[in-house]
Amino acid sequence: MTWLTADPERPADVRVELTARQQKIAVPGGRAVEGYTLNGQSPGPEIRARQGELVEVEFVNEWVAAGATLHWHGIDVPNAADGVAGITQDAVPVGGRFVYRFEATDAGTYWYHSHQVSHEQVRRGMLGAIVIEPAEASIGSDSDVVALLHIYDGQHTLNGRAEDQRVAARPGATVRVRVVNTDNGTATLWSAAPFRVLAIDGTEVNAPSDVKNRRVLLAAGGRVDIAVQAPPDGATRLHLGGARSILVGDPEASEPPAPQPSDTLDLLAYGDPAPLGFDPSSPDRTFDYVIGRRFGIIDGRPGNFWTINGRMFPDIPMFHVREGDIVVIRIVNDTSETHPMHLHGHHAVVLSRDGVAASGSPWWTDTLDVFPGETYEVAFVADNPGIWSDHCHNLPHAVDGLIAHVMYDGVSTPFTINGDTGNHPE
Repeated sequence: MTWLTADPERPADVRVELTARQQKIAVPGGRAVEGYTLNGQSPGPEIRARQGELVEVEFVNEWVAAGATLHWHGIDVPNAADGVAGITQDAVPVGGRFVYRFEATDAGTYWYHSHQVSHEQVRRGMLGAIVIEPAEASIGSDSDVVALLHIYDGQHTLNGRAEDQRVAARPGATVRVRVVNTDNGTATLWSAAPFRVLAIDGTEVNAPSDVKNRRVLLAAGGRVDIAVQAPPDGATRLHLGGARSILVGDPEASEPPAPQPSDTLDLLAYGDPAPLGFDPSSPDRTFDYVIGRRFGIIDGRPGNFWTINGRMFPDIPMFHVREGDIVVIRIVNDTSETHPMHLHGHHAVVLSRDGVAASGSPWWTDTLDVFPGETYEVAFVADNPGIWSDHCHNLPHAVDGLIAHVMYDGVSTPFTINGDTGNHPE
């Protein structure tokens, strides 16, 4: 899979160098914490590229003792650039470098984070936002801002600050708020004023309508773009995760918090239907992904671990596909906990939940919350060869075995987990 790269002869349009260190992180509005930084800050620098551009990121491990990588969460990169230690590369050791190259094919909101000892390195701050702007100016918003949510040692932050953020906007102006949930649990978003959901996991919603008196649930690792309109006077408050807010409008105005609605926006029926571009009713491959739990031993650790189809890691068969296959996966959560399931390298469309067919805009996702007792059917086209993780993005769950892989026929990897390389992706 090392040959699955972007065109090596094509010059980069966007070049970034990110240097990783273990050090104390300042949290404005809160207390400093020990963690990981990129270019001396956490979150790391926001990366912006335009659709169609070639992005090149040189990653330098100045001082992260366990090694580190960068994974481009939600971006369908070539497999060799996916950044998963032990699957697509070795963890970058102290003093080492690795260059990631990929075309910014799909406009949208994404993020990057380490995929080496990810349950620790992500929690402690090795992450950042990446935005791919459309090739042509989008319609429907006057400006846009990133709202990256992260918890540093119990401190709920917005863009690295333990305080709310204000966005100045003239009356009637619309601001696109790109919300990124980098934590292990579901984030709840709401506002007293009507808003619209413009995009989910980087994919535009077809014909979004006003959302009133409903909350939006955002999976761990997921992203949602919300359109907020500045009022004629004062400011509109968008609640983000219950602890932080963005206020849009008059920068001097105050807007009291609004109570959280009890009803949830159902993305299965939001927006209008549109063509998928393929027919999932006659798939080439169909898989079950049934999540359970039982006692056992993983890496010498006894415990109550997650299972997939009754099997415990690492004794979980690959989901084998051929390039061009239409694939349908049935995800069943037979446990008492929520699992935000993240498929690398692909976006899948939600076909149904608990037997109820999707009726709104195509719900394309790369990180899907599956609540206790729920069953989802999702589909995708196998159009990105490689070996791809398909795991829970509550990262401690991944450490405890909730991880499978989609493997294309004819693709293998020279990298291994554990051993002398010290690769520990989760």
